[in-house]
Amino acid sequence: MINTPRGNRVHIAIFGRTNVGKSSLINKITNQNISLVSDVKGTTTDPVYKAMELLPIGPVVFIDTAGVDDQSEIGHLRVEKTEEVLNKMDLAVLVISSEVFLETDDLSYEKIWLNKIKEKNKPFIVILNKKDIVEKTELEKNIKILETQLNCKVFPISTQNNIDIETIKNKLVEISPKIFNEEKLIGDKIKKGDKILLVAPQDIQAPKGRLILPQVQVIRDILDHGGIPIVVTLDNLEEGLKIFQGKPDLVITDSQIFGIVNTKLDRDVPLTSFSIIMARAKGDLELLYKGAKAINNLKSGDRVLIAEACTHHQLKGDIAREKIPLLLQKKIQNIIIENCSGKDFPKDLSSYQLVIHCGSCMLNRSETLSRLENCSDLSVPVTNFGMAIAELNGILDRVIEIFIRR
Repeated sequence: MINTPRGNRVHIAIFGRTNVGKSSLINKITNQNISLVSDVKGTTTDPVYKAMELLPIGPVVFIDTAGVDDQSEIGHLRVEKTEEVLNKMDLAVLVISSEVFLETDDLSYEKIWLNKIKEKNKPFIVILNKKDIVEKTELEKNIKILETQLNCKVFPISTQNNIDIETIKNKLVEISPKIFNEEKLIGDKIKKGDKILLVAPQDIQAPKGRLILPQVQVIRDILDHGGIPIVVTLDNLEEGLKIFQGKPDLVITDSQIFGIVNTKLDRDVPLTSFSIIMARAKGDLELLYKGAKAINNLKSGDRVLIAEACTHHQLKGDIAREKIPLLLQKKIQNIIIENCSGKDFPKDLSSYQLVIHCGSCMLNRSETLSRLENCSDLSVPVTNFGMAIAELNGILDRVIEIFIRR
């Protein structure tokens, strides 16, 4: 559980005003002091990600956010960071303090942020913290006001005195999305006993002594579904094929060597890539297929954004900054290519004629889909590395036919 990648964890985001007890709530739910707690307002500045195990959900990430009412000199920047969390969350917790009724009856912040959460169509809980600072009749009145104005059920608790925390844990379990059932890799497309050849180049971009994350996840998925994986590097591809008399049940390769691997296989041998498998698990394969086909509509002067979810030092032969750009420039003269990485995915994509995204192994499904939806809303075609490379090699329809029949 500890080693589960962040992108495969349920993301639980905690929202609310400053000092309502967001950090305390995380500490109480997890029974650990993992978030900094202070009476000083604005202790939490940027969103803080805490990977934990919350049974029976399993591996989760709690996201502790800055107060949505932060009025400090850089408060608007903190709130912008909090807004970005809306695209990553799998479920949300909105925390309100009983103090709001002692200071003001204004629930504008709560209404605004609850609407933002609802717009994402994600499950949520609304909590009234510090229930023990008011009398029972006053508490009941406050809950009624909240439930009427927010149009949802409100759960009263006290993080200070550990009151009704178990109720919140149980509710989180009840509404938690079953994201591991949603994310399908390759297991549902193979049969028990299928022999699968994986071509995994161990080049300068692969961490020394380790396989890269998509390779590890695909191998594990094959094993979980009774398949028999055999892994080779490109220089041992022909030897690997001999083991199967040239007829493995499936070949999965790194997208960068699609063209080479394709020429070594008979047409009736199914072929796909790690990148396309990740695109299926994290995103919308049909949308990405259409985006890859849009490469054929590009013309001189068009702008293409190549986006990576992770950040790393650029190396010679980098797929995003050298290999894909060279393939595009070979096909379309004077095309303009721009790159972004990590969290620097632009909000405004209207100036691009195509977005090519990585396989998103470091993002969770919610954030990946949010990026794809951003492209769709602006009518900007979007695809991923593997599908773009396949189309540029003229084999896209072949390498996705295991998932999409044309």
